[in-house]
Amino acid sequence: MFSGIDEVDWASMEHAYGPADDVPDLLRGLASDDPAEREAALDGMYGAVHHQGDVYACTLACIPFLFELVEDPGVQDRGGVVELLTSIGGFDLDEDDEAEFDEDEIEGAANYAMAAAAVTAGAGVFFELIADEDPGVRLAAPLALATLHRHPVRVLALLRERLPVEPEEEVRLALVEAAGRVALRHRPLAGRVAKWLNRLAGRAHSPGLRLAALAQLARCSPDGLPGDVVPVVAGLLREMRSAPEECGDRGDGGGHAPPGATAAREDDEPEPGPDAEPVEPEPVTAAETCRGEHVTTPTLVGQLRSSAAQEAAGRGAPWAADLLRTLHVGLDDRVGDRTALLADQLRSPDRRQRIDAVRMSGGLIRAWRGPYEELVALVGEQLSDPEPRLAEAASHVLEELFDLAAPAADALAARLAADPGGWVKTWASGPPGLGSTVKALARLGDARAVPALAAALELPQVAHDVGFAVGHLGAAARPLAGALRRRLAEVALDEGAYDRASPLLAGLTGLRAGEAAPEVLRVLRGAPEYRGEWLRTAALRALGSFGPAAREAVPDLRALVRRPGTASATEAAEALWAISGDAEAVLPALIEGLRSDQVHDRRAAAVALGALGPRAAVVAPRLRGLLEHEELWLRVDAAIALWEVSGRPEETIEALLTAWERSRHVRVRVAECLARMGPVPQGSAAAHVLRSELASVRRHNAMDGGYGSHDIHEDEKLLALCRQALRGTGKGTTT
Repeated sequence: MFSGIDEVDWASMEHAYGPADDVPDLLRGLASDDPAEREAALDGMYGAVHHQGDVYACTLACIPFLFELVEDPGVQDRGGVVELLTSIGGFDLDEDDEAEFDEDEIEGAANYAMAAAAVTAGAGVFFELIADEDPGVRLAAPLALATLHRHPVRVLALLRERLPVEPEEEVRLALVEAAGRVALRHRPLAGRVAKWLNRLAGRAHSPGLRLAALAQLARCSPDGLPGDVVPVVAGLLREMRSAPEECGDRGDGGGHAPPGATAAREDDEPEPGPDAEPVEPEPVTAAETCRGEHVTTPTLVGQLRSSAAQEAAGRGAPWAADLLRTLHVGLDDRVGDRTALLADQLRSPDRRQRIDAVRMSGGLIRAWRGPYEELVALVGEQLSDPEPRLAEAASHVLEELFDLAAPAADALAARLAADPGGWVKTWASGPPGLGSTVKALARLGDARAVPALAAALELPQVAHDVGFAVGHLGAAARPLAGALRRRLAEVALDEGAYDRASPLLAGLTGLRAGEAAPEVLRVLRGAPEYRGEWLRTAALRALGSFGPAAREAVPDLRALVRRPGTASATEAAEALWAISGDAEAVLPALIEGLRSDQVHDRRAAAVALGALGPRAAVVAPRLRGLLEHEELWLRVDAAIALWEVSGRPEETIEALLTAWERSRHVRVRVAECLARMGPVPQGSAAAHVLRSELASVRRHNAMDGGYGSHDIHEDEKLLALCRQALRGTGKGTTT
């Protein structure tokens, strides 16, 4: 094995962490008899040689030796090597991808293309591995074939032949998943695959296999799903709970066949003609069960496997959650079906299934709009469960819902009262933070969160997010003003002042607690050099929120305004206007702010000028000139300010609607302005845009592969503003 490995000039190549002269040892480690050494070597391959999916020259040089490993039956854990090869070779570049690469990326693109060609050229070996004696190899081989082989018709035929004789249940599920991947990569075969999947879903197979068939059908041909898919899936889940399956239990009444055995096709459907053209494959994920004894190692791969093993411990069907997630992805915008399915899962006696359902409920609500009252109430019921992982998962989901968490308000309050130890979370490093139950209740504006916040304000170090929670509670948190003032007065104005004072200033800002002006002025005047600009910004925002109640700050603010062209001058001008209403004192500084070299400063000046309204009409020409600026957000802020100072919506609406179509990120800001303009004329372009947004089922800020903690809140805010703009109540806000 490894003939010629020492003849490769590894030292001339690099991987993610430097010279690749350690690659031969990693390759030899993959063939070691020591399980820990094998896992450490695999971790090194993913961590350096194939770091985050990258392909280097040394990655290419490894491919022949990796194939040697998977072909040698004496090597253990070859399934992991098959997955590594699938990941290295499973990246397709189409013409659109190639057109986007700049000169610095051309070499990397060439490496991807060469890796795909090299691994695809050797993919025939996976035909033999699909009947290997090692179940871990058989688990990885189907997806390798579906992802890499050039002849999908042959692959599909083999998958169908292998299914009736495969003894391991999880490998059978991998065969079905591979068929779904074939359908996704080779769309002309999708109809044929869908017919087979429908037959599998309807026959007397194990419930897990039928669920797998439905999940893949949802991915590749959702229109082919049965109309009663929700009760069908619910029934399958009940079957799995009543008769849990173990790895190796076929569950379909057939006898076990030895590896390598074959069987006739399950139907007489003729094969299609020429092979279809491939399309880009989906990312490959590793399956970790049915692999034999696991050895824990201090590596990333080891930690992931250990985590997966803990998650699967005690489950009769540890793969069921993955199948359900796949099914939900395939159901896509069928919110009603997905909600009904999750509601059934949340009523399950199986806690693990409820944990999965809670997490999937969060994903559904985060991406799609819909009526979620029943689902949220069911998530709230999990808060009282004695299983800590279930209650914690539920509280984290509810934390992100803001007003949508209302059906769970009583459950949150009960959880809060029962678990005072969870009010504040502490970490090994960094400041403490509020527990998710406290934040969820506070974001509802529920006064029952106040005692927890009061307790948090008495701790030696205040939670970093306590101020935001106070802001959401508003007037309900008014009893906390005294504690906020007292703690702010105690803050030492040294290098740590910003971290200690900013949550207190945010809370006072949310309460508009003008009586705290002396304490805030102390911070403004004594802000240290380190993070002093951030601290002054927070203090100025607080003073501005106090309005006329902060009149004693006027001399300090006038002094800051006299330094035009600085960020603090603009922020001081905003505060001075809010407190004194003296337009003549603030206009020069704000006009100077519009000339700043920094886009952020120009945006701040535009927003501040808009707040002056007609008193700042003199700047209309300057704002009009910014409507063509290259920075989208500056165009939006300038357009809104132009309407506010001129009172003429017609010249700004076009700019706002253009920005709306250009970027979803500006939509809340634009909708706020449209709502304040009054009733949007029926039949206008603005009315059409707003109605189109309201008709969309997908949230405007839903992202694939990521999300923000305030995404649901922002989208619900957008919907409310759209309705308000169409009704014409004229009560929108730009804050």
